[in-house]
Amino acid sequence: MTEYIIVVALVAVAAIAVYQLFGQVVRSQTAAMAKELAGEDGSEESRMAQTAAEAAAAQTAAKTLKSFTGNSGAQ
Repeated sequence: MTEYIIVVALVAVAAIAVYQLFGQVVRSQTAAMAKELAGEDGSEESRMAQTAAEAAAAQTAAKTLKSFTGNSGAQ
């Protein structure tokens, strides 16, 4: 039972980390889809999603075990 609790905790921590990195991307993509479905132009939200995705990819590439707390700029 203890092992399952540890695994669930690790999955939760990993999910939080992924959401922190890609949360803005998901929000921007959802906003773009909602605008397009409403008949409006969602190209600005699409560009925001692309910019957020590029920033998240750069952050992911810069992270190491030394900077896993979110301080990727303080290496």
